[in-house]
Amino acid sequence: MSERTTGKRRPTTIRVAAVQMDVKLGENKANLDRILTRLEEAAANGAQLVVFPECATSGYCFTSLEEATPHTTVMNSHYLEAFHETCFNLGVTGILGYLEQLETGCYNSALVAFGEEVATYRKTHLPTLGVDRFVKSGEYLFATDVPFGKLGILICYDIRFPEAARVLALNGADIIALPTNWPEGAESAPDFLTRARAWENRVFIVAANRVGMERGRRFIGRSQIVAPSGEILREAGPEEETILYADLDLSKARQKRIIIEPGEWELDVIGGRRPELYGRLTEK
Repeated sequence: MSERTTGKRRPTTIRVAAVQMDVKLGENKANLDRILTRLEEAAANGAQLVVFPECATSGYCFTSLEEATPHTTVMNSHYLEAFHETCFNLGVTGILGYLEQLETGCYNSALVAFGEEVATYRKTHLPTLGVDRFVKSGEYLFATDVPFGKLGILICYDIRFPEAARVLALNGADIIALPTNWPEGAESAPDFLTRARAWENRVFIVAANRVGMERGRRFIGRSQIVAPSGEILREAGPEEETILYADLDLSKARQKRIIIEPGEWELDVIGGRRPELYGRLTEK
């Protein structure tokens, strides 16, 4: 659904929510029950976009593909249908991290549920960590038309690659949703990477991390909502389960030119690019 297909004017201001929660390894049903409860809570508080953590249905710290496979999810499964149906009934756009099983293999994916439609993003950059050691990498970066504008998706480690966020910005993303599982040792992501990606692309970033322990690995929380200016609008603590809310003026993401002093001090981080100099970026 989009302005082009519906003829409706897109809103300028929307409320977003980042759900920070604990996730129990391999307990898909229990995790989903809690996800749907948080989804309803966020919608009751006016959220139009609700972002959940990476691998929120299954957990992350599997020791082999064989162990993870029983906890993967196929399209049209009960879990994804329940999430999509709830988003539809509540009138929200929801982002859910899950392990996806296809004929081509297993992927660390995020479902985008909006209206009667869904889209799937598959993590394109994989660290040597947790279940990412065993899954396949996705092949596409895209921004999806949703009721309020254009939404880009990255998952966790993807945020460390500036090219990925830049592609989403060039594809028109107003917001980048970032389901993530930041463990101890990944503090640089909430410390400065989310802020840098937001500023350099003039987009909002909604990062939903998890908390708790999984097989001895602690996750650091610190979910964030970041403005195109790089300002952290909301940040959660390192341990509590919570929902962050912020009202975003999307016109700030649609205005890429920064005018500090007209004609004297102006910046254009998109229009001022020099693509003819960047060919090395696409070489292996």
